[in-house]
Amino acid sequence: MSSILARTLFFPSLGYNILMEKISTRQWYNHVDKHVILGALPLRYKTQELIEKEKINAVVSLNEDYEVRYLTNQPEEWEKLGVDNIRFSVVDMFEAPPQKMLSEGVEFINRKISNGGVVYVHCKAGRSRSAALVACYLMKKHKWTPVQAILHLKSIRPHILLPPNKVEALDTFYKNEVLGTS
Repeated sequence: MSSILARTLFFPSLGYNILMEKISTRQWYNHVDKHVILGALPLRYKTQELIEKEKINAVVSLNEDYEVRYLTNQPEEWEKLGVDNIRFSVVDMFEAPPQKMLSEGVEFINRKISNGGVVYVHCKAGRSRSAALVACYLMKKHKWTPVQAILHLKSIRPHILLPPNKVEALDTFYKNEVLGTS
């Protein structure tokens, strides 16, 4: 049921995100640090900007297939542009990324940035699913608590939204991956 509702709300909520970028202080993406950018769907018209201006060479998507099928580059298109990519399928609004995805996502980000790369991490709006992954990256990198990571992200991208299920996923990641107490 939650997947059906997420699909139904996809285009209206994407339209809302586009509108908010135009009429408010919201930005389509924000730099978390010099190697990680947290943002909304990398729509096709943003590709050149992301590669040339932001120097991205890797993309992490936390979208279901229908969200990225027509509006963004597909994996083979990113590859032709020299951009490595990985996609984790997570239902919008209702699901938190599972621990395995969070761990694999952080490992992917760290591999790419170890060579000086820049990674664009996104979901539909860059507010929840992708923010959860980037919070895990920050916790692992800085040995931060979930609260510290969330506060840092909110200082950069004030409209992030981490509901209780995603905060719980951060707490579990923190205990397992940062503190090492499973």
